[in-house]
Amino acid sequence: MTGARVRAETRNGTAAHEGYMPGFGNDFETEALPGALPQGQNSPQKVNYGLYAEQLSGTAFTAPRGQNERTWCYRIRPSVQHVGRFAPIDVPHWKSAPNVLPGVISLGQYRWDPVPHGDEPLTWITGMRTVTTAGDVNTQVGMASHIYLVTRSMEDEYFYSADSELLVVPQEGRLRFATELGVIDLAPQEIAILPRGLVYRVELLDGPARGFVCENYGQKFDLPGRGPIGANCLANPRDFKCPVAAFEDREVRSRVVIKWCGQFHESFIDHSPLDVVAWHGNYCAYKYDLRTYSPVGAILFDHPDPSIFTVLTAPSGQEGTANIDFVLFRDRWMVAEHSFRPPWYHKNIMSELMGNIHGIYDAKPQGFVPGGVSLHNMMLPHGPDRAAFEHGSTEPMVPVRQTETMQFMFETRFPQHLTEWAATEMPLQQDYADCWASLEKKFDGTPGEK
Repeated sequence: MTGARVRAETRNGTAAHEGYMPGFGNDFETEALPGALPQGQNSPQKVNYGLYAEQLSGTAFTAPRGQNERTWCYRIRPSVQHVGRFAPIDVPHWKSAPNVLPGVISLGQYRWDPVPHGDEPLTWITGMRTVTTAGDVNTQVGMASHIYLVTRSMEDEYFYSADSELLVVPQEGRLRFATELGVIDLAPQEIAILPRGLVYRVELLDGPARGFVCENYGQKFDLPGRGPIGANCLANPRDFKCPVAAFEDREVRSRVVIKWCGQFHESFIDHSPLDVVAWHGNYCAYKYDLRTYSPVGAILFDHPDPSIFTVLTAPSGQEGTANIDFVLFRDRWMVAEHSFRPPWYHKNIMSELMGNIHGIYDAKPQGFVPGGVSLHNMMLPHGPDRAAFEHGSTEPMVPVRQTETMQFMFETRFPQHLTEWAATEMPLQQDYADCWASLEKKFDGTPGEK
C-alpha cells in the first residue's frame, strides 16, 4: 500500500476537482482546505474548521488487515443529518434478486438490440432498467445487470445504495459523478466503481447517455491474481484513478434516495450531503480507462480461456469461482498457429451477460451491435455463428490485429433471471438462436481436413 496526499482549492463555496490520485487499494490522503486533515490520529477532540470526524467502513472492523477497508471523513455535518424520515417510493424498472417470475423464461440464448432513447426525461435513478438478477440481495450474494438511460441531470437530488457497489460501463454520452469523496467524470471506454454506502449525484455532461451497470451484492471488486503471468499486464493498479477531495457547502432543499434490501426510500434535508472537506483511507470510488488494459494471450497455439481477460473480480468465498468477473475483449493481436482463433463452442458453469461498447465482436460479426446485450445462462451451449466458424476454419495463419473493438462480460456463478422488462419490452432479437442453425454437418467418417 502507498499513500497519496492532495490539496484542492475552493471556488465559490464548492471545492475544485482537478486531478485524480493513482492506485488501486492505496491508502489515500486528500484535503480541499489546508490543515483540514488531522495528523497523527483519526478522531481528535476538535477537528480544524469545526468539522466532524466520521468513519465509512466497507468491511467488518475485524476483517484481515489486507482486506480491511475504511475511510475517515472530515465533514461539515455528520451523515446522521443527511437523512431524515424515510418514505418508500416506487422505482419501477430497478429490480433486485431474487426476481424469479412465473411466465418469464430465462432458459435460452438471448440477444437484444440497443435500448432506444425515448422522449421521457430520465435521471440516473428513473432511467435504470434491470435486465437480469442473480442470487439474493438480502444475503448479499449475486448481482444484477442493468441498462441506464440518462437524459437529465439530478438536481439537488442524491443517491446511495446500501445493497451493493456499482460497476458503471458507459456506451454513449458522458456523466459526472459528484460523490462525497470527490468528482469523477466518465466517458465511454472508461468504467467507474461506486462503493456501497457512498452518496453521490449524477450529472449529464454530454447526452443522451446510455451504458451498462453491474450491481454487485457480494464481496467488492478486486484485481484478479496474475499467477504465472507475474507482476505486470492485465489491469495495472496505477491506472485506477481516485478523485481528490471536493465538497459542497450549500443550504438548499435536497432529496436523498436510498436503496436498501431491494427497496427504495426517499428523505429530504435542507443542505447538500456532499460536504466532506478532507478524507483519508482506502474505501473510495475509482475510474479506470479500459484502453490501458494490457491483454495477455496465446502466442503459439490455441485460444485461451476468456478468464485471461479478467479486469476485476468479486470473490465468492469458493476459491477460483467468482461471485462476478468483469471481463474485457479489446483490440489485440491474434497470432496463434494452426489454431481456431475465435472463441470455441462451450457450455459453462458460469452465466455470461455480454455488452458491446463499440465495434465488432469476433465470435458474432453480425447482429451484435454497439449498445447490444447477449445472455448465455449457465450450462447453455453457445459459441461462434456460422460466419465466424467458417472464417476461423479457413483464415490464413498470419498475425491479424483486431482493431476498433471493445466488448465486456459480466460473468457470475449464479443463474441470471430475466426481468419482465427484459422479457417483454427490451428489443429482443427473436431470431438470435438461428445464428447456429446453418452450421453444416461436416463429418463423413474419413480423416483429413474438410
